[in-house]
Amino acid sequence: MLSRWELSLYLLASLGFHFYSFYEVYKVSREHEEELDQEFELETDALFGSLKKDPMDFEWSFWMEWGKKKLAWLLLGHMVVSQMATLLVQKHRPWVLMAYGMWACWSVLGAPGVAMVFLHTLISYCVAQFRSLGLSWLCSLLLLSTLRLHGVEEIKRRWYKTENEYYLLQFTLTVRCLYYTSFSLEFCWQQLPAARAAYSFPWMLAYVFYYPVFHNGPILSFPEFTAQMQQQELGLRKTSLGVLAWGLGRLLCWWVLAELMAHLMYMHAIYSSIPLLETVSCWTLGGLALAHVLFFYVKYLVLFGVPALLMRLDGLTPPPLPRCVSTMFSFTGMWRYFDVGLHNFLIRYVYVPLGGSQRGVLGTLFSTALTFALVSYWHGGYDYLWCWAALNWLGITVENGIRKLVEMPCVQDSLARHLSPQARRRVHAALASCSTSMLILFNLVFLGGNQVGKTYWNRIFIQGWPWVTLSVLGFLYCYAHVGIAWAQTYTVD
Repeated sequence: MLSRWELSLYLLASLGFHFYSFYEVYKVSREHEEELDQEFELETDALFGSLKKDPMDFEWSFWMEWGKKKLAWLLLGHMVVSQMATLLVQKHRPWVLMAYGMWACWSVLGAPGVAMVFLHTLISYCVAQFRSLGLSWLCSLLLLSTLRLHGVEEIKRRWYKTENEYYLLQFTLTVRCLYYTSFSLEFCWQQLPAARAAYSFPWMLAYVFYYPVFHNGPILSFPEFTAQMQQQELGLRKTSLGVLAWGLGRLLCWWVLAELMAHLMYMHAIYSSIPLLETVSCWTLGGLALAHVLFFYVKYLVLFGVPALLMRLDGLTPPPLPRCVSTMFSFTGMWRYFDVGLHNFLIRYVYVPLGGSQRGVLGTLFSTALTFALVSYWHGGYDYLWCWAALNWLGITVENGIRKLVEMPCVQDSLARHLSPQARRRVHAALASCSTSMLILFNLVFLGGNQVGKTYWNRIFIQGWPWVTLSVLGFLYCYAHVGIAWAQTYTVD
């Protein structure tokens, strides 16, 4: 560990950079509020007085609208039904929750929506009976591909009166794909008939129609779900009120913070106006990047926090919530600790079965590439997503290569002879600042598209060389020290 005064200096510098760059974004938002309002129709609500709200983050607006409309009441209903089932018919609780999940699905997506989820699940179950991993994966990918067929999309749109209902079905089927894939692959791995007997179609339906995670996740594997659901949670009723109060308090704070960011900083609207993005100051450009990724983080604290709270009340252990992106200093850490459920799914069902690191360098590169290809295709398979996946694959590959190089005994001995532990820590932070700069840039491609990524690359690394580039790396050097200290404190990578 570095000295306390040095770490404090890095922490204060990091906070100062955050707040000053956010202030610059706030000023630009106020200065261009009128033109952004004319172009993107900023929303007015009573939550923060006269402040207008940036509505350009589709995902946040979409889920908040559905939450106010129906989903919040349906999730509350799940909590009540689950607690009543625990008190009255605990042995049959999985089937009660399955029936409630089907009813909740019908209430928001109608009979066609329930039929589509049931049909995909049934097809996946039937194909799994062949006990072929290849066939099960092919089935899941084909079912996923039907969500992007123009003819099928038009049929689904005719089922509903609004586009939001159609999109809710699409999001639901996309997330359900990972769930029935988990069941199918686990079934294929079972060798003994007695073990396969536990993988029944009713349990598959209970897993697929478990409502807290039904529309948006997070991802929980089938063995985790069944093992925990079958446990007798003797202390559940005693701890439910405390868990509920603490969880609701945190969710309220995260939701207010997300709404406050959308009202104070019009980051999504500015990203949608490339001419404006190309003219703002470098401080504003950096603040927009930090605000964008932090808003994405806070957004998923809410979107994953709600189902995680309900899962805890049901006696299940949800995947950990995303780790703060301001403490991330590597591609590996971002993928491992942001969406933990998706990461576990990819490792268990894609990376390890393909051989992973057990098949040498080329095998590792191939396994990682196919893993990122699946992530891109699952998210929609758009051009910017393939670019984002390829860039992240490159980032992971370079990081792993440097890590293996540094772990070589001759390199470690040389570093130990010539550099003190504190100096090695500073070298680590310097390398991490370069990795973090690329991590933020690549994730801006995911959040804003290829054009946003090109704008940042040109302004920071081409037009801004050398002073803007070195200044950004210097700021990220401070961030990296904070992230490394956080990782050491909480024993994570």
